[in-house]
Amino acid sequence: MGRCVVGSAALSTRRGFSGQLLGSLMAYGLIEGLWARDLWAAKIKGTIGAWLRDLSERVRDLRDRRLTDVEFQDHLEGLFRRVDLAALTRLIDLDAVERRLGGGGSIADEVGLGVLPGLPTKVRLNRRLFVCGEGRSIVPHGHVNMCSGFLIIKGAWRGRHYDRLETHADHCVVMPTIDEAFVAGDVSTVSDHRDNVHWFVAESRAAYIFNVHVAGYDPEIVERPGRLYLDPHGEVLDGGRIRAPRMTLAESRAKFG
Repeated sequence: MGRCVVGSAALSTRRGFSGQLLGSLMAYGLIEGLWARDLWAAKIKGTIGAWLRDLSERVRDLRDRRLTDVEFQDHLEGLFRRVDLAALTRLIDLDAVERRLGGGGSIADEVGLGVLPGLPTKVRLNRRLFVCGEGRSIVPHGHVNMCSGFLIIKGAWRGRHYDRLETHADHCVVMPTIDEAFVAGDVSTVSDHRDNVHWFVAESRAAYIFNVHVAGYDPEIVERPGRLYLDPHGEVLDGGRIRAPRMTLAESRAKFG
């Protein structure tokens, strides 16, 4: 089981951090900017380009129903495990981003990384960088009509997953499936049919996750793609199941940070 370390450092405002972090990413080079200005070695370009093409092909297979979402999870985990992590982390100056966190600050935010070179523009694939200070979290939530993959690129996290067994107006019934320590190179995936709820708490001064997610992949799911915010500290039922009350995003951030 992983450890849960909750920091007590003062928080920065989300709006202020969003501007600072986005500014730092722009100042130190977004992926497409580095690519366009030829600041990478050809070997790095080729490695990441080939990886992106493989990734885009698997996304196309998912959307065209040649892969189920669970099969896509397996492929995505394999792709994440063989990526050149050093090359990927060089795309963004993580030290510069970390300096934006301030001395001991505890912050959580998301930043869109834009369109990556080598990825066909018709493939609908979203990429994000999640950054949390110690004790802050990617709050517990499930997904609707969405496949998502996490690749830890720096720092330490405690990651927990649950299978969402039932969905009701005011709660979901979930079953714990994963509770582990995650470090650089570790991988986590989510789909509507496996490990659908996840929750990550940063256990280092600054922790980073590269995220890929595909929304609206299954036309048979009528609900709009999105998130279900849950409280996994709910009533424990028979067999280890949990009655997890549904929450708003604001409620979840207030409780879980």
